[in-house]
Amino acid sequence: MANIIASPGRYIQGKGALGELRLHAEKLGKKFFILVSASGKKRVEALIQAGMGNTGCSAVYEIFNGECSKKEIKRVEEAFRATGCDLIIGIGGGKIHDTAKAAAFYAKVPVVIVPTIASTDAPCSALAVIYSEAGVFEEYLFFPSSPNMVIVDTDIVAAAPPRLLVSGMGDALSTYFEARACVRSEATNCVGGKSSLAALKLAELCYETLLRDGYNARIAVEKSVCTKAVENIIEANTYLSGIGFESAGLAAAHAIHNGLTAIEETHAFYHGEKVAFGTIVQLVLENAAEDLETALDFCHSVGLPTTLAALGVTNPDTAKLKKAAELACAAGDTMGNLPFEVKPEMVYNAIIAADALGREARF
Repeated sequence: MANIIASPGRYIQGKGALGELRLHAEKLGKKFFILVSASGKKRVEALIQAGMGNTGCSAVYEIFNGECSKKEIKRVEEAFRATGCDLIIGIGGGKIHDTAKAAAFYAKVPVVIVPTIASTDAPCSALAVIYSEAGVFEEYLFFPSSPNMVIVDTDIVAAAPPRLLVSGMGDALSTYFEARACVRSEATNCVGGKSSLAALKLAELCYETLLRDGYNARIAVEKSVCTKAVENIIEANTYLSGIGFESAGLAAAHAIHNGLTAIEETHAFYHGEKVAFGTIVQLVLENAAEDLETALDFCHSVGLPTTLAALGVTNPDTAKLKKAAELACAAGDTMGNLPFEVKPEMVYNAIIAADALGREARF
């Protein structure tokens, strides 16, 4: 099996990039179908329109309903077809990105992804995470290619609530550890090949960037400023993590996240926050003591959850946790990419141990 690395056709990051949306996107189409939240539209419409000028480009806005479900993807695809547009642009967070990518895939048109937050590594990936209408993980939907273009305006991302940037660090934290596990087990990556040297090094660079710049970036965004550390973390959360996870592979951290979505109390928490805890659980499973201590210290320093209580599970129910462990080990999920066999009982035990370790004051 060949080594395969996947990436968007073009990645653009910088201050004021959203005002140049037309300049970049018109290379792919002239009639923009923009999927965005109602509040997001209020923030970006005037900026986008100012950049249109007399270029012959136009934009139609569609309001996202809030969940990347099969029903919502179908609705968005049908709305797009009814407009006569030739390009889908998803502006917002991870679920908008995934819905835009899926709708574009079914409609067979290009897609541009514009994150307004750096809370996940979804923007660059050739997959969508599909949830039920109730917000429970159902499946991954894989596409034959990554988005045609990703545009990141660092001014806008830095102005988002700090918790969102921190959540993105939680998602990015898993990248290297899952990539390392996949290399050790010779697992197939998310695009149907084996990990390349480049993919593993990008995942490692992602981790190094988090450790070096994560705390300083959190402090900066809490003061509503965009520093070099913030710019580096935006790139780590969005590009390095996105390429690293997809081209090297996923393992236990994301499988545990998927299991945790079955516990209703966790629904109020972001993807990256659950993945951060899943990373701690994976390191317990691997008995990677030194990495576990470093990861716990990092999570405490930036404010990522390291306990069940921090994910809203203040009174853990054994039956629910065991069910989450079973779901994490489901056939077709990514737990099997660890280089050893994992049983649900092992995952349950690791969750309990991770929760206890997380309650220790280590930073």
